[in-house]
Amino acid sequence: MASFRNGRGTVKVERVQPTVSANLRPPAFKSKNSNVRRSSSGAGLKDFDDSVSGRVRVAVRLRPQNAEEMVADADFADCVELQPEFKRLKLRKNNWDSDTYEFDDVLTESASQKRVYEVVAKPVVESVLDGYNGTVMAYGQTGTGKTFTLGRLGDEDTSARGIMVRAMEDILANICRDSDSVMISYLQLYMETIQDLLNPTNDNISIVEDPKTGDVSVPAATLVDIRSHQDFMELLRLGEAHRVAANTKLNTESSRSHAILMVHIKRSVTDMESEISSENDHTLHMSNTSKPPIIRKGKLVVVDLAGSERVHKSGSEGHTLEEAKSINLSLSALGKCINALAENSAHVPVRDSKLTRLLKDSFGGTARTSLIVTVGPSPRHRAETASTILFGQRAMKVENMLKIKEEFDYKSLCKRLETRIDKLIAENERQQKAFEDEIERTTIEAQKRVSEAEINYTKALEREKMKCQMDYMESIKKLEEKWMTNQPKHRTNGLVNGSHGGEGNNQVNEDATELKKMLQKEITLRKRAEEEIHNLRNSQLLPIEAGVNADIIKLQNLLDDETRQKHKLEEEVLLLQSRLSQLTFSSSQPRYSQLDDQGNGERTSITNLHEHVGLQKILSLLESEDANVRLHAVKVVANLAAEDTNQERIVEAGGLSSLLALLRSRSFDETICRIAAGAIANLAMNEANQELIMAQGGISLLAVTAADAEDPQTLRMVAGAIANLCGNDKLQARLRSEGGIKALLGMVRSRHPDVLSQVARGVANFAKCESRTSSKGNKNSRSLLIEDGALPWIVQNANNDASIIRRHIELALCHLAQHEVNAKDMVSGGALWELVRISRDCSRDDIRALACRTLTSSQIFSSELRRLRVEI
Repeated sequence: MASFRNGRGTVKVERVQPTVSANLRPPAFKSKNSNVRRSSSGAGLKDFDDSVSGRVRVAVRLRPQNAEEMVADADFADCVELQPEFKRLKLRKNNWDSDTYEFDDVLTESASQKRVYEVVAKPVVESVLDGYNGTVMAYGQTGTGKTFTLGRLGDEDTSARGIMVRAMEDILANICRDSDSVMISYLQLYMETIQDLLNPTNDNISIVEDPKTGDVSVPAATLVDIRSHQDFMELLRLGEAHRVAANTKLNTESSRSHAILMVHIKRSVTDMESEISSENDHTLHMSNTSKPPIIRKGKLVVVDLAGSERVHKSGSEGHTLEEAKSINLSLSALGKCINALAENSAHVPVRDSKLTRLLKDSFGGTARTSLIVTVGPSPRHRAETASTILFGQRAMKVENMLKIKEEFDYKSLCKRLETRIDKLIAENERQQKAFEDEIERTTIEAQKRVSEAEINYTKALEREKMKCQMDYMESIKKLEEKWMTNQPKHRTNGLVNGSHGGEGNNQVNEDATELKKMLQKEITLRKRAEEEIHNLRNSQLLPIEAGVNADIIKLQNLLDDETRQKHKLEEEVLLLQSRLSQLTFSSSQPRYSQLDDQGNGERTSITNLHEHVGLQKILSLLESEDANVRLHAVKVVANLAAEDTNQERIVEAGGLSSLLALLRSRSFDETICRIAAGAIANLAMNEANQELIMAQGGISLLAVTAADAEDPQTLRMVAGAIANLCGNDKLQARLRSEGGIKALLGMVRSRHPDVLSQVARGVANFAKCESRTSSKGNKNSRSLLIEDGALPWIVQNANNDASIIRRHIELALCHLAQHEVNAKDMVSGGALWELVRISRDCSRDDIRALACRTLTSSQIFSSELRRLRVEI
């Protein structure tokens, strides 16, 4: 862009380079992101001008004459002449000489508020919606229309709405209310003090600068979520009511503070792209659902600067004079910064004023900036008008390095995947229920068909049986009749002729033999008929049974498996009862058989069992060859060990040795291992028992068990036992030498929250004991945790989502940091930043205070924080 100055009929042209060298840019405004994109090449940006990518855009607006000027300047020509078609402004020196300046846009006194917004602010708003930072600022003499241009509400006339109102209308029209968010804060810089216009009691807000990125923020300011345009208008009215104003000779309502409106926008890229690609292939859409959505964060800053004024013209005095001095000082500091940036100076005095610190990103930073300078036509104020125009000319030479702000929204992806999983689980349950209903229907239908076949063939069998019986009875009747007929003949023949007696006897014998043969034949026929009926029934039923759907057989197998699983515990209980009965305490069997089912709710039953049976007999069952008996016995011991009153008796009776023997044995399953480790963890809560566990090689056994186990619950029990031992000052060296620390850290491979919480507790206990030992002067070397490589895991989980894990890790970091010899390792390992975060954000006051005290008391930490310019 060229700058024209017209004098004595000649034109002098100065070509401004569109790009400022990164090596010449002041360190305070230099971007720390190596992947910086200019506006001309940035994807998704609405460029201001293809030839001046990223440059500050400056427009000039002329205020119409007011009533006072119409009277006072009636005999004089206006000092300003606009040439909007050439985007030029002429500033008259006298009737024959003038200076010509060129701007990005020139707005006449008749320009509407809508045109001003579309020319000056709309491109910035569109960039903010795309994920960039943007600034719209008004600069000019007091009374030239800055507040009218930016902050006009338009209650009486909607066409008079200012840039703030119109920008929010565009923002709310281009976001999705469900997935996007818009939040605002409204501040004023009054007498070098930042005050909250939405909460007047918050009247001294500090500026915070990120030591890593250099970004400036005001975290103490009130941040309000905007859900509707009406909400925004009410907040603007509230802020304007609290803004400081005064009556001067130049302006009846002169703003005595710089007003700053900050609009924070978060947009989901996934939701924006889904509207464009809704007609694409469904398969491609499903493949993209597993990708994390991208959140773009943009910040729009609208700055209504207080007007510059000369005291002899404004008539300021007293407190108003002090306000004018403060305003002019802050504007002077802003002008110095812009001069330094325009001239590529090696130093930019950004810290001279809070105004320049707040606008650090707007000039020479990463924001897209649009400046509107307002001037009046009166020749009486020609000097102020010339100063304003020169300010705008210098601002046009400032080049910003635009940068988009994006981050992955893993929480939204997790929520979406959880919803999808829930839908799939519900659909699976519906399909499983439909399948089970179909199997049940098929089974009932098959059973009905089989029952009908059985009834039919039973009736057929009964009919055949009745027929056989009738035939048999009829044969018997015929034989009896024949026998009765032959009996009188035999008697008559015997009386008439005795010589024929032998023949009569032979005849009777023959009849008897024939009768026996007939009876035998009938019996044989009956048996044959029954066999045929049986074969017929089998031959008819087999095809029906074979025709039943194969799913019924599979279902029957599944039901059998479920039945076996259901009765497995009952069989174990019965087997244990049998074993106990052999040991002559059958009276306690019912209570013992219910231990596994009742759990912690039946402590009384366990105590009664212990009293009736005797602890020695229960401990002897731990050595049983039967795995089921051993399992139930270790459950009883574990439940007894959960009560402090029983622990001493268990140890005296040799229970600790028996439990360690279970871990030492290689013949047990993981369930026994888990329960035994839990019992040892309960016993390890007693300090006297801790030394016995160490003396009997308990640490080595627990370390071996941790290396072999895969079940998260087993690892949780083992980690709990080691964590209890870590709280003993006397055992620390032996814990490390026998592999206890490495075993504890090795269990993080499970990544189960319960296991990680026990590991974190153990690390915190160990670090606390080391801190106590160091404070007594008994330890001068590095922490054993650091030597065993625990620091990276501690730093990684210092901000864990699980509060219990995070609390233990925060305590561990604080205790490690109390020993000065650990400080260098903690600084190089990234633990210093976590300590700073704990000192600021920890929810517990005692931990936060401990972190602050540790950071301030350590010389190494203090020097490193001073080097990084971080305040605690």
